[in-house]
Amino acid sequence: MAGFFDFESLELYKKAIEFVDLVYLQTQNFPKDEVYGLTSQYRRAANSIALNIGEGYGESIPLALRYLRISKGSIRECVVCNSIALQQNYIVQEQSEKARAKLLELSKMAVGYQKYLKRLQLAK
Repeated sequence: MAGFFDFESLELYKKAIEFVDLVYLQTQNFPKDEVYGLTSQYRRAANSIALNIGEGYGESIPLALRYLRISKGSIRECVVCNSIALQQNYIVQEQSEKARAKLLELSKMAVGYQKYLKRLQLAK
C-alpha cells in the first residue's frame, strides 16, 4: 500500500470524500439532458469541497484559510444543487435530507477547522 498524505487524516477531508461518493451515487439517475447541467455542477461542487481542503492543508495559515473559504462556498453551492434536484424530482425527500445532513456536518466541521487555524495564527 502506498503512503498517505497528512491531510488524508483530517476528519473533515474524510467526510468530504464520503460526500463526493454520495453525490455521485445520487446523480447517476439524473436525466441525461442534465449531464452538462446540474449533474456536472453538483459533482464539481462536491469535489471542490475535498479538493480545496487537500490543497490548502500544509500551506501558510492565510492560504489554508483562503482554501477553506472556497470549500465552505462549495458546501453552500451543494445545498443549492440539492434543493434544485429535489424541486425537479431528481431525488426524493429522503435523499435530500441525507445529503443536507452531511452538508450541515461538513459546514460545522469546516467552521471548527477555521477557528482552529485562526487560533494558530494568533499564537504566532
